[in-house]
Amino acid sequence: MPRLAQRIALVTGAGNGLGKATAETLAAEGAHVYVTDINGEAAAATVAALTSAGHAATAITCDVTTTQDVKAMFRTVETTHGRLDILVNNAGLTVREDFRHMTDAQWTKIREVNLDGVIRIARDGFKLLAAAKKSSLINIASILGSRGVRPAVAYSATKGAVAALTRGLAVEYAPFGIRVNTVSPGFVKTGLTERALRSTAFEKSLTDETCLKRLGEPHEIAKAVLFFASDDASYCTGAELVVDGGMSASL
Repeated sequence: MPRLAQRIALVTGAGNGLGKATAETLAAEGAHVYVTDINGEAAAATVAALTSAGHAATAITCDVTTTQDVKAMFRTVETTHGRLDILVNNAGLTVREDFRHMTDAQWTKIREVNLDGVIRIARDGFKLLAAAKKSSLINIASILGSRGVRPAVAYSATKGAVAALTRGLAVEYAPFGIRVNTVSPGFVKTGLTERALRSTAFEKSLTDETCLKRLGEPHEIAKAVLFFASDDASYCTGAELVVDGGMSASL
């Protein structure tokens, strides 16, 4: 039997990249997946692919920086299913800029998505997670949340905050049957890293610093999310699973 049969899941930023791979993985394991993204067309395309493969999925357009969008999204889930078994906080962005040159607008933009958005989703999704009695909230952070890399200081700061938020929420949400964990990827081939990886020299430097001598693929991160989402992780909360090919071990 699929590990997530009869489960209701929601993945933010699931129109492409890690979010899309996560939606595909959870759906393949039997979950009905709400695919949400600020890009409604991308969310719809992901759902079309899932449903054509025989999986259950629903597309919702949602900007995680907008309270009205987030509340409307959860109202849709509540009206249809009344609960959430799995909630994946994946939506994120990066701004490649040396910190000394970063504008207030750039900092606000990255903070609003990577941290405020995660907080908003975790807070407003609480009611539906609690209704499931035994549920899982998974926040996507990054190995850069505990390491400094130029020019990603702002990104590192927000992802470090997400990891700290996860630990606090694990304590607060445990009495309600909600497990809260973090998946921290290394460098993965997605739209988020596409610009940086156009430089073959930069990509080589990354692979040279990675024990497995290659970059990650989105589905490899999705498998880690699946672990925390499933009963295989029934005794895990407040944990961080690093999936980086050994990069952080070798730095």
